[in-house]
Amino acid sequence: MQKFTEKIVNMMKAEKLFEPQGGPIILSQIENEYEIVEYYLGRAGIDYKNWAAGMAVSLGTGVPWVMCKQGDAPDPIINACNGFYCENFVPNKYYKPKMWTEAWTGWLLNFGDPIPYRPVEDLAYAVTRFIQNNGSYVNHYMYHGGTNFGRTSGGPFIATSYDYDAPIDEYGLPREPKYTHLKDLHKAIKQCEPALVSTNPWVQSLGNNQEAHVFESKGVCAAFLANYDQTYRVKVNFRNGQYDLPPWSVSILPDCKTETFNTAKVRVNGVHMKMVPAGGSFFWQSYTEGTATSGDKNAFTADGLKEQISVTWDTTDYLWYMTDVTIGAGEGFLKTGNLPVLTVASAGHALQVFVNGQSIGNAYGSADNPQLTFTSKVNLKAGVNKIALLSAGVGLANIGLHFDTRNVGVLGPVTLEGLNGGKWDMSRWKWSYKKGLKGEDLSVYSSQGSSYVKWAGGSSLAIKQPLTWYKTTFDAPQGNEPLALDMSGMGKGQIWINGQSIGRHWPAYKASGNCGQCSYTGIFKENKCLSGCGMPSQRWYHVPRSWLYPKGNLVVVLEEWGGDPRGISLVKRTA
Repeated sequence: MQKFTEKIVNMMKAEKLFEPQGGPIILSQIENEYEIVEYYLGRAGIDYKNWAAGMAVSLGTGVPWVMCKQGDAPDPIINACNGFYCENFVPNKYYKPKMWTEAWTGWLLNFGDPIPYRPVEDLAYAVTRFIQNNGSYVNHYMYHGGTNFGRTSGGPFIATSYDYDAPIDEYGLPREPKYTHLKDLHKAIKQCEPALVSTNPWVQSLGNNQEAHVFESKGVCAAFLANYDQTYRVKVNFRNGQYDLPPWSVSILPDCKTETFNTAKVRVNGVHMKMVPAGGSFFWQSYTEGTATSGDKNAFTADGLKEQISVTWDTTDYLWYMTDVTIGAGEGFLKTGNLPVLTVASAGHALQVFVNGQSIGNAYGSADNPQLTFTSKVNLKAGVNKIALLSAGVGLANIGLHFDTRNVGVLGPVTLEGLNGGKWDMSRWKWSYKKGLKGEDLSVYSSQGSSYVKWAGGSSLAIKQPLTWYKTTFDAPQGNEPLALDMSGMGKGQIWINGQSIGRHWPAYKASGNCGQCSYTGIFKENKCLSGCGMPSQRWYHVPRSWLYPKGNLVVVLEEWGGDPRGISLVKRTA
């Protein structure tokens, strides 16, 4: 921790980036939302927090340090607020500024969930209430959406897109009306600055659920007229004027007379961005790899079931669990056809089961419950049967106490029921393990690696086959519109462009939730305003133009479950 922090601070100092050096950095942060962990750790957590604060201050940046969501941040560290609303937040010392380090503009997307969004009227309302209640600093999280390229998304189950309903979307385009409405909000707040920094406000009642916060001193005056009612629009009298306040809104009067902004009066039309074909077509080739075996290079055998991350160390999403099941010729099901049932319990996150080289199905967890149980009848033959379980992780846990110890993979029990001898518990059998896929070992997603295997195309193209790699090439489209891959028709896997991973794809995971009408009024929570129910949680996957060559760009798609690549297309994002 100290080595990392010192390295970053020294890099900033070397480039003269801190404000006392003439640079733009006016604030530094140490730790983030550690308070909940500190609570569970007790004295050890308190000691660490105090050590981290002292270590940071000792680095002499010349600018203040903050701890976000850390109510007991020691002096001179400033404790700050993160959340959807922070108007009622109070710093732990009267002489510390009231700072909102993460004003959440939306929420993150999980595979399997609908797309969350936050109405800009509510976000503007929250920010304005914070300012009228002596707030001094607001940072929007996120202001610019992004993409979890590669395998960087955590959670687990956080999607590749980290658009976050931000004012500037994942593709770098303004999201209207959110972008302009917030721009107008901060312009109005800026106009109030002389009054805001000169005094604290006094509060005047304007009705049952209405009030004015007035900043007035030495010839300057700014007023915030608030209507907290969630239902009714009201007209209020303030000084010599009458003002119309929609429900759940605040009007800003930089001179205590003229309304220049109201949080619920959106003056810019929304713009519905579209994904349209970028032109051209793909000519796909496929390579299907078989299931792993105990004789594969780097495979090993051990007693019982192993936790996945302890084997892979997160160098891959995948771990094979393999064992043999020997069926005697006298087993009753061989005559009756009443097949035995295989049950596999896993800590998560997704699982595909193969019997004698054939996929018999999959199961997967969710962001709320990563654990899963696979149950299916299995058509076993007399003699030796090969059972291969492909466990797939979907990002590491990244929050909470000891999140680094959260289990992934098949931990059992693994049982086979319906045999002459009753239920077999296979959990303590000898299992063989192989981390990763063959295609990963060969780097078939790269130009050089793709030459190591035989690809098939045309009528031989593999369709809806598990463990299949697809490749094609394309020329960069003309123009500068942001690009994405529409992964319709695919199941689950990963995508590479010119050898660089653009992330996990999982269009087969359809969003479930409540996507009804959403009012901007009332307290916002992450599951209040949702869209896309019944559709893939993520259909489009960002392709940065900076990753492309003018011609001959290599696209490689790993399909774990089985899909049809002929449904994939290159699209551009436009109004």
